[in-house]
Amino acid sequence: MSILIRRPADVLPSEITSPATFARRRELLAALGLGAAGAALSGLGLPGRALAASVERGGNGFPPVAKAAPGSPWFSDEALTPKSTITSYGNFYEYGVDKTDPGKYAPGLLKTRPWTVAVEGEVLKPRTFAIDDLLKLAPLEERIYRLRCVEGWSMVVPWVGFPLAELIKKVEPTGNAKFVEFVTLADPVQMPGVRSPLLDWPYVEGLRLDEARHPLTLLGLGLYGEALPAQNGAPVRLVVPWKYGFKSAKSIVKIRFVREQPTSTWTRAAPSEYGFYSNVNPEVAHPRWSQKSERRLGEFRRRPTLPFNGYADQVASLYAGMDLKKNF
Repeated sequence: MSILIRRPADVLPSEITSPATFARRRELLAALGLGAAGAALSGLGLPGRALAASVERGGNGFPPVAKAAPGSPWFSDEALTPKSTITSYGNFYEYGVDKTDPGKYAPGLLKTRPWTVAVEGEVLKPRTFAIDDLLKLAPLEERIYRLRCVEGWSMVVPWVGFPLAELIKKVEPTGNAKFVEFVTLADPVQMPGVRSPLLDWPYVEGLRLDEARHPLTLLGLGLYGEALPAQNGAPVRLVVPWKYGFKSAKSIVKIRFVREQPTSTWTRAAPSEYGFYSNVNPEVAHPRWSQKSERRLGEFRRRPTLPFNGYADQVASLYAGMDLKKNF
């Protein structure tokens, strides 16, 4: 087993919990009767091609999954982040502000059956989908995508799902639909973090309609060939690989097609730090840290951040003529 020892210089300021946040976290966990967080797991990755060759059907009763095709935009030869790391390190503030809180608390609290997703607004065929309906709506595919967090760390994740465009076709947006809003679960019983005033709950995110229809945009239902773990946004989440990770809303309960640009939760909380578009852009720094490099979990050295997280060939045309520093 390899043990990764990080020097102080390898730690991003954004990965260090501020004293104020740590105090709020201690108060929150004490009020909820939850224990202190432990260390996040990390390790070396499995080559993408090896996984692609092994994942042909779902696991643990999950429906069949079509493997990612080498050479396709949704296949990566980069080392995959181990499942143990993906499921133990991340942000899901409904369960606490420490990176390890979701993996500790969500599995025992989040109930994913029954589950419904209401699709409404500017559509000709509004509909409420049960989670089992979504699992059958379109063939499930493996998508090996890079994930870049706005905080400066990254993963490579073998997601399972289908293009969001397939759901959009079913509900038939009207000509008035310009944006898509995603609303997530905010149940204080299942999600003790929503009792905190840290954010304005429920968590809300949004995309332009053309972004939502893009072939890379995935309605995520699983990872590593199995159903999504609770801590990763079960049972259904958004995956938009060219944007910072917080754009990919977890545990979605409502999708609304709207005329006006929705206000995302993080944009509402800190508009100078988190814009609506939130495309990965190494040339636009966060007000408190640079975005020029990132730390891939499990690696020792930092690596350069790629424009649009490496998906520029597929998505840059969506923003032709836009000032990407103004529309950050």
